[in-house]
Amino acid sequence: MVASRIAIVTGAARGIGAATARRLAADGMAVAVLDLDEADCADTVIQIENAGGKALAVGCDVSKTDQVNAAVERIAAELGEPTVLVNNAGVIRDNLLFKMTDDDFDAVIGVHLRGAFLMTRAVQKYMTEQKWGRIVNLSSSSALGNRGQANYSAAKAGLQGFTKTLAKELGKFGITANSVAPGFIVTDMTAATAARIGVPFEDFQKARAEQIPVHRVGQPEDVAHVISFLVSEGAGFVSGQVIYVAGGPLN
Repeated sequence: MVASRIAIVTGAARGIGAATARRLAADGMAVAVLDLDEADCADTVIQIENAGGKALAVGCDVSKTDQVNAAVERIAAELGEPTVLVNNAGVIRDNLLFKMTDDDFDAVIGVHLRGAFLMTRAVQKYMTEQKWGRIVNLSSSSALGNRGQANYSAAKAGLQGFTKTLAKELGKFGITANSVAPGFIVTDMTAATAARIGVPFEDFQKARAEQIPVHRVGQPEDVAHVISFLVSEGAGFVSGQVIYVAGGPLN
């Protein structure tokens, strides 16, 4: 791994984002750990630093243009010019269509889809200047449709189209763009889903594991390993792809 690579991972205070930040740091990258509240990033930064890595905590609402631009400029100044971006930040506002409010829809689209657009637009100039870049957008198996998630499914499906467009536009600059679509992963979000439908999280996990070919639920590290490959030097001929990390086929 080239020692000078600087990575940004959004939504990195916990879950898949935190696991990805730790993994990229272990791969030799300096990592900007970005989340809504900078203080929430402290644990991830400490874990990286205790393991001998370099990290910077950054607070940012990825749905706000001014905050995104300021955050990326700060990262470039304090950590180095970023050429790896993992758009992982996300929220859920699950509900059936007839109960879903405008705010429920807009909040999810704003963080997942608008946030990925704003972050990528802000970072791409560093990638194009260096003629090298790696972008990974976190989609989801919910992109295929999921009851009670019209907003989330739309955002995650949109990210797949966004990814393919980035691959076509930015490929000539040595930049790849791929999407990782996790299935059931043990995170705060899936715990919230279990709570929404009134099922204890342990029972929810057991029921889902029975439906997965590898007979277990996923962990954040399962996703982080795939992202690690996609942002590596060796993945330069993989672009515009959607990789489902779901323990088996989904049909």
